[in-house]
Amino acid sequence: MGNRLTRIYTRTGDDGTTGLATGNRVAKDSARVEAMGDVDELNSVIGVLLARPVPASCRKPLLHIQHDLFDLGGELSMPGESLLDPERVAWMEACLDELNDTLPPLKEFILPGGGEAAALCHQARAICRRAERRLVHLAREEPVTPGARRYLNRLSDLLFVMARVLARETGEGEVLWKGGRKKDEG
Repeated sequence: MGNRLTRIYTRTGDDGTTGLATGNRVAKDSARVEAMGDVDELNSVIGVLLARPVPASCRKPLLHIQHDLFDLGGELSMPGESLLDPERVAWMEACLDELNDTLPPLKEFILPGGGEAAALCHQARAICRRAERRLVHLAREEPVTPGARRYLNRLSDLLFVMARVLARETGEGEVLWKGGRKKDEG
């Protein structure tokens, strides 16, 4: 980190712009800043999840993911740079396979829930999908590394599987969707 902040408020954003790591200033609602914000929000909700009791099978990968997301945020802040190691997608796929092997086959849709940790993991998955959509939108306007899109796409899958694991390991169980309910069935 080249520049250390000695004070947090700079007043430079009062005009509705923010600085990228390159030194360029862009509108705070630009596609790039929106994508950066969603990646930051995703990292934050994973931090909230990790503040809860989470089994080691999910805790360690989630901590690695937080570091990856920080790299991805840096990459987005430096257009044209690639900071996220492409091997991280293969690592996630290995995590997915390992965690998924412990679960029964999925036969029904699952509602977000299954205990606090599982619900937070579902929330992280939803934010991840939004971040991916923002990245796809950004890629239509400016160059984005293909690895960044692959990473977020795979991460949403991993977070879904982790939510299933967390619902089972915490004893809450998965909440299965019951479709076709009538209006008076509460």
